[in-house]
Amino acid sequence: QVQLVESGGGLVQAGGSLRLSCAASGSIFRGNAMGWYRQAPGKQRELVAIISNSGGMKRYADSVKGRFTISRDNAVNTVYLQMNSLKPEDTAVYYCNAADYWTTITVNNYWGQGTQVTVSS
Repeated sequence: QVQLVESGGGLVQAGGSLRLSCAASGSIFRGNAMGWYRQAPGKQRELVAIISNSGGMKRYADSVKGRFTISRDNAVNTVYLQMNSLKPEDTAVYYCNAADYWTTITVNNYWGQGTQVTVSS
């Protein structure tokens, strides 16, 4: 059974920080790269960051480079997203999912409930 449970979102002022967590079932976490995606109102879901299975490789969307950091703890099947210097344009629902590291296409069609991040100006 696939499980993806995102948490850690909230309301923060511009310039603030949040740390998102995503607890995944072992069946989807182990052996896969994990990505953080976001979807703002009226926009398509987009990749924010992705980390390889081992954690040795990471890639970021240009819009978040230098501000966000993705990490994972394979012992507890959890991926994190540390978000610093937040901007109003980061406002979105954030999701995690397993994905191919190079294509960033998710390995399944299941999505969790996501976690809302709202950045006020």
